[in-house]
Amino acid sequence: MASSSPPYVTFSQSRLVLHAKKFCNKGRRPGLQDTVNSFENLFSHHVQHHSEPATNLHVNSTSPTQRTPLWYQLPECAIAPWAFIFYFGVKVLNLAVGAPCNILVIWQIATRKSDASTSDIFIINLAVLDAYFCLMTPIDMVNRLLLDNSRIWYFQRFAYGIKDVAPLFLVCICLDRYVAVVHPVLFASNRDNKIRICICAVAWGLILAYGFTKCILGAVSVNEFFSGVILFAFTVMVFCNISVIWVLRRSVAGKEEMHPVKKKAFRMVLIILAIIVSNYLPPVALMPFMPYYTFVVFHCQISISVFAIMDLSCSIEPLLYITKIECVDRGCCGRCFSKKKHDVKV
Repeated sequence: MASSSPPYVTFSQSRLVLHAKKFCNKGRRPGLQDTVNSFENLFSHHVQHHSEPATNLHVNSTSPTQRTPLWYQLPECAIAPWAFIFYFGVKVLNLAVGAPCNILVIWQIATRKSDASTSDIFIINLAVLDAYFCLMTPIDMVNRLLLDNSRIWYFQRFAYGIKDVAPLFLVCICLDRYVAVVHPVLFASNRDNKIRICICAVAWGLILAYGFTKCILGAVSVNEFFSGVILFAFTVMVFCNISVIWVLRRSVAGKEEMHPVKKKAFRMVLIILAIIVSNYLPPVALMPFMPYYTFVVFHCQISISVFAIMDLSCSIEPLLYITKIECVDRGCCGRCFSKKKHDVKV
């Protein structure tokens, strides 16, 4: 039971602040430093007034020489380790499903000779990023669970960095489809891939700069930029998809039935919107309120679950793309025995 005396509160909470600082300095994921600062403020408030016992933040019988179990990162998380099980489960899923699916997407786009979409250049870049992140899973898990090598953490932080800002390519895909549906005249006059290649080059520059900054300086150095990117990407993607849905619905106003092609596009956009909301709404909705969470709730439950949900996109996005392919491989590597031509007007 936690004691209300000032010396005990000071010792217990100072140990938690030390654990939190050590956890942040390793740079596992962004969004932790603000919580540590908030926790230090609460700690000072308790020491001054001695009015509230630190029952929620007490460490139960953990000796100074005992090594922290690596699989749930902090000894305080022993009371609620289930989010870490979910996190590692997503890691295994990404390695088993996400990696081969992203490689298949890369192969399909690279070998396609006709019927190429203008968004394919963004999709293949996103698939490369997701494939790299998925293939880093064995290194990530071995170092987290067994080695905890500081040099290997540089590579892990770089992988986390490029995954953090990978939604930039999702933004490009959504904007490309938004212009195609909502502003078809403008889209028809800008079908040249040189513009899209330049946009990809700018996106890669931002992604690599972010990844190396996080790799060298740690997660704390990019917290604000990460929050801004996620909020910007979520807002733009939701706006673009809702606009496309609105235009498709308005195009059939007064008609008995929607054209099959438009109906298929309408369903696909709805699915994409649902995936975007489910993957990126949690960080947008939960992370801004981190100063109001307790240490255990945020570090052991919310933050690790939020990043696991975001990482699920590595498997969901390529699976969604594969389901859109009309011809599935019945013989060799996705080649169709027969192709049906469709006369489609946009």
